[in-house]
Amino acid sequence: MDDLALLGLQRRALGVIAGLAPAVLELGERFAEAGHELALVGGPVRDAFLGRASADLDFTTSATPDESERILAAWGDAHWDIGRAFGTIGARRHARRASGDRPASEDVVVEVTTYRTDAYDPASRKPEVVFGDSLEGDLSRRDFTVNSMAIRLPELTFVDPFDGLRDLAAGVLRTPVDPRQSFDDDPLRMMRAARFAAQLGFRVDDAAFAAATDMADRLAIVSAERVRDELVKLLLSTRPRAGLRVLVDTGLAAHVLPELPALRLEIDEHHRHKDVYEHSLTVLDQAIDLETGPDGAVPGPDLVLRLAALLHDIGKPATRRFESGGGVSFHHHEVVGAKLAAKRLRALHFDKVTVQAVARLTELHLRFHGYGEGAWTDSAVRRYVTDAGPLLERLHRLTRSDCTTRNQRKARRLSAAYDDLEERIARLQEQEELDAIRPDLDGTQIMAILGITPGRQVGQAYQHLLELRMEHGPLGEDAAREALLAWWAEQQQPS
Repeated sequence: MDDLALLGLQRRALGVIAGLAPAVLELGERFAEAGHELALVGGPVRDAFLGRASADLDFTTSATPDESERILAAWGDAHWDIGRAFGTIGARRHARRASGDRPASEDVVVEVTTYRTDAYDPASRKPEVVFGDSLEGDLSRRDFTVNSMAIRLPELTFVDPFDGLRDLAAGVLRTPVDPRQSFDDDPLRMMRAARFAAQLGFRVDDAAFAAATDMADRLAIVSAERVRDELVKLLLSTRPRAGLRVLVDTGLAAHVLPELPALRLEIDEHHRHKDVYEHSLTVLDQAIDLETGPDGAVPGPDLVLRLAALLHDIGKPATRRFESGGGVSFHHHEVVGAKLAAKRLRALHFDKVTVQAVARLTELHLRFHGYGEGAWTDSAVRRYVTDAGPLLERLHRLTRSDCTTRNQRKARRLSAAYDDLEERIARLQEQEELDAIRPDLDGTQIMAILGITPGRQVGQAYQHLLELRMEHGPLGEDAAREALLAWWAEQQQPS
């Protein structure tokens, strides 16, 4: 990377740094007056060189946590103990009103952490925190050189002991110390390499990639929650495909989402069919393209849609069968896949709502197939909508994304068929308020007509009327009453 490119990055950063809130510069002055060093560090500095302001303001200091707390209490309107054992104190200064020629400011939230040198037990999930005595020493314990740059305050001096700026310009993720030492100290850093590849579009350098490949098993000592959080950040990035490739190619995915590398199967000996792994990554890309803005039906980034797109075919390896005629089948892979997706997400400690939603979308993703080959009745359309429930808009996008054929004629036919289905759904919803389908009679009316009390029979009668409603549309109370009485008479016949 030439010096001209580096100069361009520096100029870009100056524009962002010059825009730092006056309150931030004042904070640097407060620490200096108290005899302590303070530096803006990590992501905010990296993002400044990328030309974007960061909402997170992370600082490191020579002050002890108690000393930081006293300074922050005087500087801010509120302060809190984020993790004193780890040396971190947080504070907030509320927005100041405009006065004279000075514009109004915004709230400033900061986190200040004492210089650290972490001592890790190779068998432990948590580091033993040891406070350090220098900014350079603190920067050496960070994950990658692009995150090991700092700006001393209040003088705004740039500190880059590990040549992070050159790596930033080259788009490379390199560890500030030997990658084997870095990853052995904190194995989650290997996950961060994949995450930053997705978020920043950077390449993991050869040494770090080789170390992650050799040490992937070390990820087993990291808690499921920490692994899950890194995976979520990766999936919600702008380029998740790049990060997922790092996970799979290094072997890290075997400890995070083993079902993903398992999709790299040969469908037949002649390689006529696309790899399910590549197909799944393409479906993910296409689903992301179908996410909406904040006012749309599926505002992006949508974690449930992205997980479902990535995992929708994970039941295929377990259900693959080679047919006598040379074909390949995956019967009921959607059902098997739904169970596998739920099991994996529970193992990663995802919340119950997310687990159920992703499993349900996986189970339903094939429901549309066959729509274009034969006319669906209105009843079938109603069932499609009611089975999807609140996931309908995501199911629309997952189903459309699942078309990755290179046959343009087939792709246009599938797209037109789904357009037709969505139009029918819209018409039926307008006619019947489909997303809130209820029988024509409620439980109270059923009990009054049949002269029965609450119990199992009321539920059976309700379900019967719901089936009629799904099959025939609205009946009206009179017709529903007749149908209910006819059903009840049949129930009274001796078996």
